Amino acid sequence: MVNYLQRLDRTFAALVDPTRRAILSRLEREESASVSELARPFAIKLPAVMKHLDVLDEAGPIREAMDCLRRYERLWSASLDRLAAYAEGKEVEMHEKGR
Repeated sequence: MVNYLQRLDRTFAALVDPTRRAILSRLEREESASVSELARPFAIKLPAVMKHLDVLDEAGPIREAMDCLRRYERLWSASLDRLAAYAEGKEVEMHEKGR
């Protein structure tokens, strides 16, 4: 379990950086972009882009991160649905008291 959490931490930490997210987005559109092509839109040198690529490579399990986010989404969706139902019930109560 600790290893799984460490991998998730590494993945989310890698995705925090806007440059790495932009690189991933570019790679999604163009699978065969060279490092110099990836570096072109950024004001950074090739070694920095290569370091970003290394971080992304080490982060790896994007699928595990997506699974984790889906679990949180289910939890939050259910909680928000209950909160909405509660608020709607209170609104009906207040409306009925006002009659």
